[in-house]
Amino acid sequence: MDILFQTWPWYVSGFLIAVIMLTLNYFGKVFGMSSNLRTLCTIAGADQCADFFKFDWKSQRWNLVVLLGAMIGGYVAVHFMADPSNVSINPKTVAQLQAMGIDAPNGKLLPDALFGNAAFTSPKTIAILIIGGILIGFGSRYAGGCTSGHAIAGMSNLQRQSLKAVIGFFVGGLVMTYFILPLIF
Repeated sequence: MDILFQTWPWYVSGFLIAVIMLTLNYFGKVFGMSSNLRTLCTIAGADQCADFFKFDWKSQRWNLVVLLGAMIGGYVAVHFMADPSNVSINPKTVAQLQAMGIDAPNGKLLPDALFGNAAFTSPKTIAILIIGGILIGFGSRYAGGCTSGHAIAGMSNLQRQSLKAVIGFFVGGLVMTYFILPLIF
């Protein structure tokens, strides 16, 4: 049981992701989390308003099960299998966060100042979440998929547009980390 409570090496996690991708490819399925939003909107009746949502959502039920499994798995991992002693952050990162007024996560993956319940009392944080959500929604639609769809499924299928999207994700992340985040905090 100890192996389940430890952080897994990249080569174990990567191998398991590859096995899942090969299995999905074998069954003719394409992995991606943002496509679930389209499916959920169609189920809710968005197909009455826009042609984009007019498709056979029942053929995507398997992907909704993946979404449900990711949610349940994340809950179980955080609440029952978390071991804060094995989370280590580079001391330079901790110093940079503290310079912006963000405390170190102290064994958690995310700092409470940004992701704790107190963050929702700040109008600034709420505005950042709303604007960020809109940008992520627009970006995943504009790019034709989300990071998981392009980086995992698209790259494993050697799709050129996925390579371009992943390069864009990394460049955007670097710009956000080094230029925009210090301006916000």
